[in-house]
Amino acid sequence: MKILHINSSPRNVDSQSLQIADFLIHQLKKRRSLEVDRYDLFTDELPAFDQTAVGAKMALFTGAQATAEQERAWGRMRQVFDRFASADAYVINVPLWNNGLPYILKQFIDVVTQPGWAFGFDMEKGYSGLLKSKKACVIHASGVYRQGIPASFGSDFSTPYVGDWLKFIGVEHVEQIHFAPTVVNPDLAATRSAVEQKAIEIAERL
Repeated sequence: MKILHINSSPRNVDSQSLQIADFLIHQLKKRRSLEVDRYDLFTDELPAFDQTAVGAKMALFTGAQATAEQERAWGRMRQVFDRFASADAYVINVPLWNNGLPYILKQFIDVVTQPGWAFGFDMEKGYSGLLKSKKACVIHASGVYRQGIPASFGSDFSTPYVGDWLKFIGVEHVEQIHFAPTVVNPDLAATRSAVEQKAIEIAERL
């Protein structure tokens, strides 16, 4: 099994979401032969989906002639997609930022989620995901927010967004782990233990 580990935290070893992702991958390695490709979004090369890339996309879909710069931009995006599509399963660690996901993960999603690559479209049937037979586990970490607390403590738009995106591109088996709260928690060790137990259970299913 080939795992693409997408790390969207810039905190390196101090990241709680990254620590749980590494724990899950360790559990997977204990159960099967595993190849792991780690994509650190904040430090690895990630092309911008900017004016040049958008121009390349529109040239492709309208039949216009792309410039050399646009072709190079589209080629860099295709390399990222091919790396993404080559995996059998995904482990994605996501810190909750301002009720949502880090901008760098949204950039990655916008780069790889292209028609004809990640999804298809039919005028009568609508959209269809093209990345079939893949699995994913998303690890979310939040310093304060957790499910069941008053709305005045914030919201979580990251969990449904990432989950819906994975299903949109065809990933039908999606597991979610929530590690929260990671900062204002008088019993962080117990919370972490419960999260690790869930990771062990998920490792049996992936």
